[in-house]
Amino acid sequence: MNKLLPAPFLSLFLLVFWLLLQNTVSAGLIVLGIILAILIPLYTNRGRDFPATIHKPFKAIEYFILLMVDILISNLNIAAIILLPSRRIKPALIEYPLDIVGEVPITVLASTISLTPGTITAEIRRDGRALMIHALNVDDHEKLIASIKQRYEMRLKEIFKC
Repeated sequence: MNKLLPAPFLSLFLLVFWLLLQNTVSAGLIVLGIILAILIPLYTNRGRDFPATIHKPFKAIEYFILLMVDILISNLNIAAIILLPSRRIKPALIEYPLDIVGEVPITVLASTISLTPGTITAEIRRDGRALMIHALNVDDHEKLIASIKQRYEMRLKEIFKC
C-alpha cells in the first residue's frame, strides 16, 4: 500500500483540490482525480530523497518577493532589447563559483538564475562547486558574479544555513 500511496495526505489533498477546481462533479472527474492523486505523488516521490530544512521562513518569503521583482525587471530589460534593436547585447558564458553547499540550495540558486529572463544555468559542475551561467547582456563578468552572490546566494545561505 505504501508503494501505491507514498504520500497519502498529499494524495487526499490533490483529490480534494482537483474536485474543488472543477465546476461540476461527475464520475469521470472523480476517477481522473483519483488517478492524478495517485500518479503525481508517485512521480514526485524521488524529490523526497533530498530533504532540506528552511531555517528562516520569513527570509524565504523575502527571497520569493525579491525573485518576483527581479523577474519583472528582467522582463522589462529583455523587452527593451527586443523593441530597441539599436541596443547592443553582450552575451557571455560565465563560471560562477559557489559558496553554498547541498543539492537543494544549489538547485534553488540554479533555478533562480534560470527563472530570471536573460540568464540561464547551463550546467552544474560535477563536484558541485560551480555553475556555468549563460547571460544575454553582460558588461562586467565580476559585477554579475558579485550581484548573484549578494542578491541570491547570501540569502540562500541564511535560509538553508549551508
